[in-house]
Amino acid sequence: MLASSEFDAVLAASGDFMPLERDLVTRQSSLLLNAIGEGILLTDPTGRRVWSNEIFEACAEPVRRRVMLLCRSAGERFAAEIEEDPTGRFLRPRRLVLSFGRGRRYFEVYLSPVMPENWGEEAQRRASGTATAPRVVIQVAAVVRDVSIRERLARKVDAIERAGQELMHFDVDVIKKMHVAERLKFVEEKVSRFAHDLLHFDHYAIRLLNESTGQLELVMSRGLPPEATAIELFAKAEGNGISGLVAATGVSYVCHDVTRDERYVRGMDKAGSSLTVPLRLFDRTMGIFNVESARPRDFNDTDRQFAEIFAHYIAIALHFLNLLVVERYTTRQTAAGTVQGEISEPLNDLVAEAQRLKDAPGISGEAAQALDRILRDVDAIRRRVKEAGSAPRTLLGIEAALADKRVDPALEGKRVLVADNEQLMRETVGDLLSARGCAVTMVDSGEAAIHLLDSAAPGEFHLVVSDINLGDKTGYDVFASAKKFDADTPVILMTGFGYDPHHSIVRASQEGLQCVLFKPFQAEKLVDEVKKALHIPSN
Repeated sequence: MLASSEFDAVLAASGDFMPLERDLVTRQSSLLLNAIGEGILLTDPTGRRVWSNEIFEACAEPVRRRVMLLCRSAGERFAAEIEEDPTGRFLRPRRLVLSFGRGRRYFEVYLSPVMPENWGEEAQRRASGTATAPRVVIQVAAVVRDVSIRERLARKVDAIERAGQELMHFDVDVIKKMHVAERLKFVEEKVSRFAHDLLHFDHYAIRLLNESTGQLELVMSRGLPPEATAIELFAKAEGNGISGLVAATGVSYVCHDVTRDERYVRGMDKAGSSLTVPLRLFDRTMGIFNVESARPRDFNDTDRQFAEIFAHYIAIALHFLNLLVVERYTTRQTAAGTVQGEISEPLNDLVAEAQRLKDAPGISGEAAQALDRILRDVDAIRRRVKEAGSAPRTLLGIEAALADKRVDPALEGKRVLVADNEQLMRETVGDLLSARGCAVTMVDSGEAAIHLLDSAAPGEFHLVVSDINLGDKTGYDVFASAKKFDADTPVILMTGFGYDPHHSIVRASQEGLQCVLFKPFQAEKLVDEVKKALHIPSN
């Protein structure tokens, strides 16, 4: 096989090309040149065919014509280079890749100069200025190889790499303003577009590993029925389907026929085959990417490789979103700590001065009361700054909201279940809704909320308000129980700093979540959202 690294030029048997042609067309030479599996063409300097093997002649006419044009162009370039440097030191074969049929077929072409036998001596005489012979006539040899499969794979990989780079590209200033649901929706739209356009994956699920429970929790899906996405799977090699095996071992799995694979757990309706690859990051499996097809044996090893490349970028994108959540949390903690340090000294001075005045002899009762209010306000300032550095445990503007004792007739008698394992937040929300006229039931755990919902009579609760991180259960668990109790029961979820480690927001949003409130939120915002959930017009 001729290759660019194996020769600088092909030398003819004599200054005349005919002896070379006569040698090449012998039976043995023809058999050899046809057996190498590549098309070979020899042309004169104008690109006219001198000789070709059977493989070249079997190429489509557009391919043959294009290669002959390339030979003509190459012959002109080779001749010009010889004129500039008669020694031919810089003559090198040229490699090109031709595309035909809108990228369906690719041919690699090597073009090499064919020089007469006495070219070396003639080149020396021409270089020394003593040449009297006419200009050297250069023929061109072309080697043509069908590289369609290789080029299509290479271009597909390049396209996936570009898509992955775009998937990982975030405008941080924009992303930081989004809460978790918006961020994941942003990534989900990109994943769906690239999966469809590049890989033709239209039925898939992405599950992330909850390291505390081992559960593979659904965060994104497309084209799969609710029965499939609701299945609980864990990262275990046995008893948890193909996804559990892949998550446990970190090894991809191609299921060629779902009817013959006992590991397969229901996915798309009338599935034929599936492909599952791990979401890996830093040698750690953080979830799985499962793709399904209605056709048996629809995925091969190439599809697996493409999916693994794409899954790696998905893992990086999701990891980056988690880092943004952590950064937002720790940044606020740091800021709160800085503020606490800055105001600590003046607040201490204020307390000391107020206490000195209060203990001064002859102070009036009215002045003493004013100083007590100052001391209480200082304590409130310290408490609020401290709370701002951790998950918010109260509502903004709650004092003014509770000071307003007016019952809202539209909310009077509405039965609301409030679930939050933070006592202050639970009681604050409960007190506010009670002050507006709601009949509030408060529980301190997800288990308690689910028990009440499961045992409640139809219509017992008009609304459920739950924190997302309840310790024992997630906000999604409460949401699912409420919907099972009554599909029309609205649910409002609350979370601190947009933190949603179990992806409750995305999962519940796909199933009709009414609203998400991101702490700290305004007290009146809660009242407004409660009215919206109950279809009560705002004032």
